[in-house]
Amino acid sequence: MTDVDTTTAGGREVPRIVTSRWDLADGFTLDRYRETGGYEALRTALTTMTPAQVAEQVKGASLLGRGGAGFPAGVKWGFCPPGVFPRYLVVNGDESEPGTYKDRILMERDPHQLIEGMLLACYAIGVSQAFLYVRGEMALAQERIAEALNDAYAANLIGQNILGSDFSVDVILHWGAGAYIVGEETALIESLEGNRGMPRLKPPYFPAAKGLYMQPTVVNNVETLSNLPWIVARGGAAFADLGAENSKGTRLFAVSGHVRNPGVFEVEFGVTTFRDIIYGERYGDGIRDGNRLKSFIPGGASAPWFFDEHLDLPLETGAVGAAGSMLGSGAIVVMDETTDVVKAAWRVVRFFARESCGKCTPCREGTSWLEKILRRMLDGHGRPSDVDKLLDICDNISPAIAWPPKQTTICPLGPSAVSPIASAVLRFKDEFFAYCGGGEITVPISGKAYLSTPTTTVGAHS
Repeated sequence: MTDVDTTTAGGREVPRIVTSRWDLADGFTLDRYRETGGYEALRTALTTMTPAQVAEQVKGASLLGRGGAGFPAGVKWGFCPPGVFPRYLVVNGDESEPGTYKDRILMERDPHQLIEGMLLACYAIGVSQAFLYVRGEMALAQERIAEALNDAYAANLIGQNILGSDFSVDVILHWGAGAYIVGEETALIESLEGNRGMPRLKPPYFPAAKGLYMQPTVVNNVETLSNLPWIVARGGAAFADLGAENSKGTRLFAVSGHVRNPGVFEVEFGVTTFRDIIYGERYGDGIRDGNRLKSFIPGGASAPWFFDEHLDLPLETGAVGAAGSMLGSGAIVVMDETTDVVKAAWRVVRFFARESCGKCTPCREGTSWLEKILRRMLDGHGRPSDVDKLLDICDNISPAIAWPPKQTTICPLGPSAVSPIASAVLRFKDEFFAYCGGGEITVPISGKAYLSTPTTTVGAHS
């Protein structure tokens, strides 16, 4: 294994922090992991560093959470109330966002890296019991992690007095049942407790104060924790030297859709652009069949869509947020000029309608209405008033259809169904009118009336 074995689109060499073993056929085994430096960071931490020093390295690295929210991991750890025990670490491996598959590959190809990251986090936070929650459909990931945990226990890397120290921790592998909503941290905690996976109200209680079993709980994403062995081994400052000012290190992005080379790529965070990762030969390698780009989703299905004018934006949290969307789960879904955007919006909304837990009325009822109206349009029964009705329902789920979304629901699932509709209608309104027989609508956006007139193309089609 080499420290520098990948290159960004700009030509600068950067380390492959979390993907360095992906090219090894046996990279998931304990023997190969230890041969390539695995568990040395844990040994260093246990023998030469205090828990506070480990936490300080992570805080100094400015490691943002890689699950979607992008909150600094080191700061999040500090929210646990001092002196309150037991406390728990919960690893969110319930990767369910459409188009997202980076965490699954991390768990399949390098499970020991994740386990070492978990152990380092437990040591820094003061945790003696950790839970690894893996999505139910990820059979290979579950098998690889189960094998890795068994091997790590046998090697005294997990359990009592790890590596001869006074640090002890147990790791419990929990398989989910395939609910998207359990990717939300409080719904995941409810599921771990044996309840139906539904989100909790925040406030009054945030997981860091009262989470699993109403004890202090830190919930971290798989990719977030997989960075920790590198950070502890080389120092938080080395990690912070990579990336942009407010987006440090490297990050994984899953590129799918109408590109020649779909896959998961580790790039320098905040420096690489959307154009680089979609068109670069080392990454997406351009649009299939020589077609033109029509739209792309920058951060998973819940993110507002981007277009040609956004291609030169850097993959940086602040820049993407200022442009009206988010990097979210790190899933870039590319749509070329052959895409039927009405059908694309329907497929995304259909997913959210089916995955709503039903706890909040705007989400439970609103997402189902949106899905039914879009399906009616696709079946050739659209009416001119349907486009206005779509936006009216979106406005009720997320008032003013603004970004960041204003929520009427406990978790963001409801507003997530608004993003594809608002993006598609405002950009490709003529395509919606073509399904609805023409007409004229007034679209309420951010408190302003947006009047649009359809083209002469009228009549529905399927």
